[in-house]
Amino acid sequence: MQIAAASNLVCPIDGSELARRGAALVCGRGHSFDVAREGHCNLLLVQHKASRDPGDSKAMVAARRRFLDAGYFAPIAERLFADVRALAANLPEARECTLLDAGCGEGYYLDRLCRLATQCPDPLPLRLAGIDVSKWAVQAAARRKLPVAWLVASNALPPFSAGSVDLILCLFGFPAWHGFKKVQQAGACVVLVDPGPDHLLELRQIIYPSVTRSEPPSLAKAEAAGYGLEREDVLRFPIALDSTARIQDLLAMTPHAHRLPAAGRAALARLERLDVTVEVVVRVLRLG
Repeated sequence: MQIAAASNLVCPIDGSELARRGAALVCGRGHSFDVAREGHCNLLLVQHKASRDPGDSKAMVAARRRFLDAGYFAPIAERLFADVRALAANLPEARECTLLDAGCGEGYYLDRLCRLATQCPDPLPLRLAGIDVSKWAVQAAARRKLPVAWLVASNALPPFSAGSVDLILCLFGFPAWHGFKKVQQAGACVVLVDPGPDHLLELRQIIYPSVTRSEPPSLAKAEAAGYGLEREDVLRFPIALDSTARIQDLLAMTPHAHRLPAAGRAALARLERLDVTVEVVVRVLRLG
């Protein structure tokens, strides 16, 4: 596959096209946004922030990168690549597939996508972008030096031209369906990856007095925005964490790190090995 950074960017202030000029992205009306040394750009306006420093912290981003780069979630990345390859193949002949990772974190999944794509003989060209509200996450992603447009931006207001995004990936994130709809057209797809009822079950059993097996989030908002469920599958596999550091990295990259009781934190800190179930629900939705 031929891979390049997406170029369908628009100004978050007035919606006009952005173009690279030196070390900045500039629109026709003169709004300018600096491109950092690592190659990413912050397009999240102050008035659109939910807090002063939204999204994952620098420490959480570092833990996630250590854990994911160790390969524990590689089967998820491989499954995503298979979906991307199949969905991109259905585009009109010679059409570039513009793909957005909405909530890209520190870039692991787009990194794996690029690596798997370079090994693939298919000539389908990909144009890639990753957005996240965490400046720390996007900074870490940009350091991977991939052909990706890395942007600090929100899913609610993705800075791309109307109808220009063919495929959106949203992994363990917060889909904003009306925001997605603004940048997609009929026939475009979203691939959701959400925790299944048994996701990290053994971890949760240690840190909580009781465990609730919750189903994936409802698709009611997606359906209200015009998206229909096309396919749903469960991916389940075991992982073996062989050190306290690995266990703590897994904890740090999950929401459980912010709410576990003191007794649960102490119990987890004593462990040197933990076998954990990974269970995710992969859903493909198409815009009607």
